[in-house]
Amino acid sequence: MHTLSNLLARWSAFLWALLKPLGSWGVFAIAAIDSAAVGLPLDPVVGGYVYRHPSRLWLYVLMASAGSALGSLIIYAVGYEMGELVLEKRMGAAKFARMRERFGRHEFLALMLPAMMPPPFPFKLFALSAAVFEMHFGHFLFAIFAGRVARFLILSVLVLKFGPRAVALAADLHGTHLDRLLIGLALAAIIAALSWWMMRKRGANSQLTRKQDATDSTDSHGL
Repeated sequence: MHTLSNLLARWSAFLWALLKPLGSWGVFAIAAIDSAAVGLPLDPVVGGYVYRHPSRLWLYVLMASAGSALGSLIIYAVGYEMGELVLEKRMGAAKFARMRERFGRHEFLALMLPAMMPPPFPFKLFALSAAVFEMHFGHFLFAIFAGRVARFLILSVLVLKFGPRAVALAADLHGTHLDRLLIGLALAAIIAALSWWMMRKRGANSQLTRKQDATDSTDSHGL
């Protein structure tokens, strides 16, 4: 654990020296490259930016999330052209069937939840599957963006509370308590979805009430 913390700290310091002149665009670029092809130590970069400039937390979280979503377009294009037969051959029939079932039932959550997971979770496999199963382009981008916002926001809060070593703590949590982490993220996603649905329903009811009031007012004036 101590060795991992030192390694991550060195990576963070090295990348910070390279990216500092770019500001928040450095986070965006690293996130895009990380999602598109080469896996990079994205969490130490985001954590380093947040730790040095806590007041810009939301800027870094949103820029990293947007970079991840846009970088995943490369994976989307590859998966869209690949086809189901090629993916099934690479994954195996049983794993392919389970993946298809996940996306068939709740495709948004099937991609959003993996997007929330820190490395070494195989997120690109889920992004590739989403493209092969022809997930709506806009939903694909938004699911990744929403998942990454949750991931980087949690990471940023941990960094501000525990310092840079929080990145190593998050990696250790993923490695030793993956089942609990998945349950926690699933509950967070469900709560967020319910809150969004209730707010949308409340807004729709308020709009309907205003229309009804306007109609009643017009009728009363007409009388």
